[in-house]
Amino acid sequence: MSYHNLNRLKEIIKLFLKLGTIGFGGPAAHIAMMEEEVVKRRGWLTRSHFLDLIGATNLIPGPNSTEMAIHVGYSYGGWLGLILAGVCFILPAVLITAIFAWIYVQFGTLPQVAPFIYGIKPAIIAVILGAVWRLGKKGVKNQKLLVILLGVANLLLFGVNEIVALLLGGIIGMIWLRLSSGKEPPSNQTVSFAIASISTGAILKASAATGVAGISVPLWQLGWFFLKVGSVLFGSGYVLVAFLEGGLVQENSWLTQQQLLDAIAIGQFTPGPVLSTATFIGYLIAGLPGAIVATIAIFFPSFLFVALLNPLIPRLRESKWASAFLDAVNVSSIALMGVVTVNLAITTFIQGGTIDWRAGLIAIISAILTLRFSLNSAFLVLGGAILGWLTVDS
Repeated sequence: MSYHNLNRLKEIIKLFLKLGTIGFGGPAAHIAMMEEEVVKRRGWLTRSHFLDLIGATNLIPGPNSTEMAIHVGYSYGGWLGLILAGVCFILPAVLITAIFAWIYVQFGTLPQVAPFIYGIKPAIIAVILGAVWRLGKKGVKNQKLLVILLGVANLLLFGVNEIVALLLGGIIGMIWLRLSSGKEPPSNQTVSFAIASISTGAILKASAATGVAGISVPLWQLGWFFLKVGSVLFGSGYVLVAFLEGGLVQENSWLTQQQLLDAIAIGQFTPGPVLSTATFIGYLIAGLPGAIVATIAIFFPSFLFVALLNPLIPRLRESKWASAFLDAVNVSSIALMGVVTVNLAITTFIQGGTIDWRAGLIAIISAILTLRFSLNSAFLVLGGAILGWLTVDS
């Protein structure tokens, strides 16, 4: 291995360990932090390429932010970069979650981190806002793409499923963009790609509906359950709750409802991907071996999907129809990030029908620091946590 490649791998390890440690706020926030680090600060990828990765990631199952980390690792560091980026992004959350699981089993309670999360949430909103602004400027190339973005945003605000809205935006947008320019019809490869994007999820979801019955929980059954869950999750990791409630509580009775709620809470206030909840659940069910098996099983499909998809993206760009599809999906993804920002802002700034001015002030300060002064998101997260601790305890 050359010194140049080795140096790239070291950079990947350093960056994604950091992002995995400070990555609060869910997939949109993680992707915003990645955009800031790998596009704006380091120049590893162009903004156009990064947008293509976001659009493609939204069309395959798995946790979006984890898959984006794996995409970036492959694009910058090859196959070793793919593995290292994904593992390093996941590892901090898994280790923190495992520690919390041990504390929970030993003492029957969760650590009190609410004051820190109170300040981190508004800071994260500012981080996402900055990324939406930068990606929007690059992705909205013309008025038609702006119309597509606004149309998808409206679909999402009215409760349309994320993957359905993105596919509608991509397919309808592709047809509109290409037919309005009077070009040739889509090739068979382009049509096949669109159909595969829709059918893959339907097939995998049907497979996930068949759970494993039984009282005992052998490691292979635990691993099989989480392997299926990791293979069918579309959009954000928060869809995970529905799968876990149905499979772990209702169908197999491996967890109580309260244990599941506590596991989800852990996933919410630890950094990194929310799918690290699997580590907590695996530990509750089968100790440390269960935590390891559940973690590997739920994240493995993401590595596989990205390894299969990433080499296809440049080829899709070569086809004018597929390129139009990617353009439309990209702006649809920006719409999704924007809607996530709006929803987060509503839940963060409006408490009990009244406006939370302290959270609003933290968000305004963070927005100024990121948009005007380009302050690193790590400092915004740290500063938000400190302000949250000071204001809640005061």
